[in-house]
Amino acid sequence: MADTNSDRWEEFYQRQQVEPRQPWFARALRSDRPGLNLLLFVLTCASTFYHGYSTSPTQSIADGMWYSSGIIMILLCHEMGHYLMCLRHGVRATLPFFIPFPILSPFGTLGAVIRMDSRMPDRRALFDIGVAGPLAGLAVTIPAIYFGLQMSEVRALSGGEGAMSLGESILFKWLSFLAKGPLPEGQDIFLHPLAYAGWAGLFVTALNLLPIGQLDGGHILYALLGERSETVCRITLALFALMGIVLFPSFPGWFPFILLLLWFGYRHPPTMDHFTPLDSKRRMIAYFAFVVFILSFTPIPFYI
Repeated sequence: MADTNSDRWEEFYQRQQVEPRQPWFARALRSDRPGLNLLLFVLTCASTFYHGYSTSPTQSIADGMWYSSGIIMILLCHEMGHYLMCLRHGVRATLPFFIPFPILSPFGTLGAVIRMDSRMPDRRALFDIGVAGPLAGLAVTIPAIYFGLQMSEVRALSGGEGAMSLGESILFKWLSFLAKGPLPEGQDIFLHPLAYAGWAGLFVTALNLLPIGQLDGGHILYALLGERSETVCRITLALFALMGIVLFPSFPGWFPFILLLLWFGYRHPPTMDHFTPLDSKRRMIAYFAFVVFILSFTPIPFYI
């Protein structure tokens, strides 16, 4: 009996063999440049140290070190999760590029990125690469939050106006209760720098797991549903935009993020083999990743 998908598979193998010519700047970004990676890593260590030091009430060098080491380890594990899975599946990728940002940033950095070949061989490779980053980062984030909370102080609220507070996700609330127990009325936890690094890591993990476009959650969703993921992405983006409009008076920071998502688009480029579905084990991990997103998302991250 003839294979009705033979033409599709022939096209797939041809696409594997043909490599389109790229402009010089795309080739430069995709090639590993260890010197540049190392320089950006050192600068990001410096910018996060400065952020931790400058925001410390006591201007403590130790606080700067605690915060910097925590946030750097979370970002490094996240990006290396992607990178190592790229190596496993034979997908070309660069080493992580860290982005220092010492001013006008609540974290002292804009994170880290790797450049990958956009032509993923199949949905299983796309899933492994997409989910490895958030899960690897989460494995460091949760201990950072827990041990950072144990080192944090519980003090009475001053009641002064203009003080900034952090919103709490469901997962962060659970870890706070586990580390400190129920708090007396009128008291709150003043986060140790390591706990704040963990809070930042959890916040970024939730954003990355949004099932939209080129975010890690978008990769996971496309690997799970294939072309049907476009409808889910549209609905998610519409709901997220509605949330941003409703919460705009409390946190206007969602507005530029929504514009950024619209600019990048909600469509996901297809893999070279988009016929092979995920196996049951990967499906369970995908569902777990979206549960992590729900538990980690903070609707109002900062408020006065």
